[in-house]
Amino acid sequence: MEIKHISHFQDASLSKLFGLTPENEEILAFELSNKNGMKVQIINYGAAVTSLQIPVSNGRLIDVVLGFDNAASYLDSYQLSGAPYFGTTVGRYAGRINKGTFTLNDKTFQLNINNNENTLHGGNIGFGARIWNVTNITSGDNPSITFRLLSADLDENFPGELQVDLTYTLSEENELKLEYKATTTEDTVINLTHHSYFNLDGHDASVLDQKLFIASDQIVELDSHNIPTGNFTDLSGHDFDFTTAKNCPASIDNSFVIEATNDVVAQLYSSKHNLQMSVYTDQPSVHIYVGGKCTDTLKGKENITYHAASGICFETQNFPDAPNHSHFPNSVLRKGEAYHQKTVYKFENTNK
Repeated sequence: MEIKHISHFQDASLSKLFGLTPENEEILAFELSNKNGMKVQIINYGAAVTSLQIPVSNGRLIDVVLGFDNAASYLDSYQLSGAPYFGTTVGRYAGRINKGTFTLNDKTFQLNINNNENTLHGGNIGFGARIWNVTNITSGDNPSITFRLLSADLDENFPGELQVDLTYTLSEENELKLEYKATTTEDTVINLTHHSYFNLDGHDASVLDQKLFIASDQIVELDSHNIPTGNFTDLSGHDFDFTTAKNCPASIDNSFVIEATNDVVAQLYSSKHNLQMSVYTDQPSVHIYVGGKCTDTLKGKENITYHAASGICFETQNFPDAPNHSHFPNSVLRKGEAYHQKTVYKFENTNK
């Protein structure tokens, strides 16, 4: 059996074999750790975070993201009726595009449909189901790893060959930093995000007793098919007003409008471990998701049975369906220009 080596970094000290694709490509796992004992494991399949261990009291480590123990489970998850996208990089376009169509430079593009009549998270084979190349690894203080994906012209019917570089950095301040860069050979649309399901009590627990704060007073209004109407819903008096922290909702799938991108846009707090996660981003929205895709038949790491309240996603991104709404933030990446996106998940032990 021929095994295809797809990474420049085969040194056993830098990576370990996580599994193989059906084409016998190696799926490798890489670990970054800082001086505080915080550790993150990332695989080159989807540039996905599979484990994020945070030090809490008594020197214990808590794994705060959902995931699988092996490559086969990640591969199989994309065959489910609703893929969970555990820890993955979503692209080319995160969220839904209405009817899978948009017009750019007076030309209409019909994307592949994979969510009822719409395109979700990039189509049939999004960026989360691709092998990425590792182009750089740093060690010492603030270790980092950079992944690269080349998406061909008309991949899932999106125009332009798109090169995406994603750098994960683990800071000595217990921050997981994500920096995305992208360029294209033709004008295209782009919306990249990270899809970890977080649980500060551990991936075997429920998020429903954890406190959620979101610095937003509006959400993107949706129709009955979860497609933006173009309007916004004021959150004053709304169940989804999280400007004062309250318990995580049991079900939510909404884009919160972010005005001040230099401040904390969202926080999650666990009283069990006195652990707080703060989210920072330069994106116009954080999409909050709890529910649907963690059915009681889904077995995660350590043979844990995941459920609808196992985790909460903080998807920092542009608005869904922005290519079809001229008053939404720009989603077009022009040839010769560069896309940048930065997101930080910061973890702190606190005594609230």
